[in-house]
Amino acid sequence: MADDSSVTHTKKESGPPPAIKAKRPLYLEGPQSRSFELRFAWKVFSQILSGNRALYFVGPCITIFGSARFKEDHPYYGIAREFGKRIAEMGFTVMTGGGPGIMEAANRGAFEHGGRSVGCNILLPEEQQPNKYMHTWITFDYFFLRKVMLLKYSYAFIAMPGGFGTLDELFNTLTLIQTKSITQFPVVLFGKSFYQPLIEMIRKMVDEETILSADLDLLLVTDDVEEAMNHINTYIASNYDLMKRRKPFWWLFEKRFPYS
Repeated sequence: MADDSSVTHTKKESGPPPAIKAKRPLYLEGPQSRSFELRFAWKVFSQILSGNRALYFVGPCITIFGSARFKEDHPYYGIAREFGKRIAEMGFTVMTGGGPGIMEAANRGAFEHGGRSVGCNILLPEEQQPNKYMHTWITFDYFFLRKVMLLKYSYAFIAMPGGFGTLDELFNTLTLIQTKSITQFPVVLFGKSFYQPLIEMIRKMVDEETILSADLDLLLVTDDVEEAMNHINTYIASNYDLMKRRKPFWWLFEKRFPYS
């Protein structure tokens, strides 16, 4: 990564994660001055452009969502690390939100086994810093921009146990697939016991006819890494033509990936 102001390469040491502090939500406080709105629009555009430049040649990705708060000794950390390794063995790039916990574990699994590892980090005042197991990453100011990039370059999604952010990313992905706004890529919900109340709520939605029974097919719920990877592999084997590598023509001065 080079000199984009929205991109950082510095890993800061951090202790136990504090409570998340909100950014000043100026862009959601209603209409501002026209000059403010223009500056905001330009900032959004410039970060989208920076994201495209940073990630355009990283190759087809599989994104892993999950909590930033699980430590290295947590069982889910080890499982996420195994997912990262398995994705690297498939020849795919592991993409995460770039922070600690599940994200770090998935990036680490790929990084330590010679795979590609990238992240879309989010700028938070005190909690999230980029983990050290990424070859490259970009840091966004706004969650909606990060979600755009996670979706844009991914061909499958694995949602591990997490909090509000994980559920936001999961349901955002499912909604876009349900409404055919993106291709019906495979989505895995990992952690049956953790997500049991959520699974029951989804089934209640079917009973109440707020979603279709066919919508359940958008999501594989499992506790088995092998089953999850087979589900993804089945899709990849049937749709490989979607993932042709892009020709290395740097007309937007895109960043060369370390291995390209």
